Amino acid sequence: MTSNPLSRRAALRAMGALALLLGPRELVFGASIVAVRVWPADDYTRVTIESDAALSAKHFMADNPARLVIDVDGLELSPALRDLVGKVRYDDPYIAGVRVGQNQPRVVRLVIDLKQATAPQVFTLLPVAAYQHRLVFDLRPTQERDPLLALIREKDSADQQAAKAVQDALGEFIGKLDKPVLPPPPGASAPIAAVPPLGAASAPLAPAPTPGGKMERLIIVALDAGHGGEDPGAVGPSGLREKDVVLQVALQLRDRINAVPGMRAMLTRDADFFVPLHDRVRKARRVQADLFVSIHADAFLTPEARGASVFALSANGASSSAARWMAERENAADLVGGVNLKTQDAHVMRALIDMSTTAQIKDSLKLGGEVLGQIGKVGRLHRGSVEQAGFAVLKAPDIPSILVETAFISNPEEESRLRDPAYQAQLVDALTAGIKRYFAKNPPLARQRAL
Repeated sequence: MTSNPLSRRAALRAMGALALLLGPRELVFGASIVAVRVWPADDYTRVTIESDAALSAKHFMADNPARLVIDVDGLELSPALRDLVGKVRYDDPYIAGVRVGQNQPRVVRLVIDLKQATAPQVFTLLPVAAYQHRLVFDLRPTQERDPLLALIREKDSADQQAAKAVQDALGEFIGKLDKPVLPPPPGASAPIAAVPPLGAASAPLAPAPTPGGKMERLIIVALDAGHGGEDPGAVGPSGLREKDVVLQVALQLRDRINAVPGMRAMLTRDADFFVPLHDRVRKARRVQADLFVSIHADAFLTPEARGASVFALSANGASSSAARWMAERENAADLVGGVNLKTQDAHVMRALIDMSTTAQIKDSLKLGGEVLGQIGKVGRLHRGSVEQAGFAVLKAPDIPSILVETAFISNPEEESRLRDPAYQAQLVDALTAGIKRYFAKNPPLARQRAL
């Protein structure tokens, strides 16, 4: 039996009209959950639901106990969504627990129990890189902590612990010297007093506080471990992720810098979470950083590329096509990591992006030269001079800033070296030496306010 072409056309028109009437909410029904992820950190906790079609959600806050309630349209409860409950860590700073249930047909309700006052942000991200559609919940504190104050308190605590250790050692030493010697019994020979070995130095006294309780000029170095959280960065042939290895290097470098008298390091991220590019710059400026060092691991389309590189900002275009390509790749991190554009002040972002100064670039090139010279002693260099390009993360107008590509993670041999703790230690030594050499030749100016 042959079908009537006119009937088929009419049926197709009817289906098309029905699709238009249904709208996006109804059409999204049947979306499948690809993955659910939770990224806890002191700065904020991010929850991500990835799906093969766009989702929409409504949310509201509830009290007693404090909780965030989210209704996600177009979903049926599934094992993938239930997995979200088990992904919350006990030490998450913001989330006490998660409950998931089918609130209405095609509406799944998520209830996030909160540990502290939170200003939630709920937004969606379009497919990019390896990700499909993402529904994102960022749980941020209602009042952002002052990073400069936290840095000073951290230094005060470390100084107090060091002073206590010195005082304890000194007290033990004096106690041994001051023990009373009992007279020997009649007829016994006098005891021989213990004599400290030649060359033994007494424990140093704890540093006296300066008049008025003010700290001396503190040199602050902002360390930026690239990528993080939703943004893995480049991935090596065996699966080593850029975000992981650069965080390991940054944490070790922080400890080395903190051990240098008069210096302190601040990390833009100290765990596996995403920080937008402009926020990395803002964090450095909030602590009045003297330097900004962004740490990365390079990648290229072919595995043959190798060697470390150092980049500074350019006001007149990239110094090479490779530098321009690298800047474009790194500047795309916000798209992969996921920025809530609705919360960004366009004027502030434009100011951070455009305020580059000749003096900053000049000092950045000096810093880059010192660091490149030291890294060249550790391994091969990709180029023998500091390159320049328009990296967004280097655009603090008043802080000398460099981006260090430690090696090519896309090269199997260099990926293996990046994984090696011994090589990481060599990198940390080189970076520390380069930073110290820069300050030896370019002493920091006095601050507007005492630290």
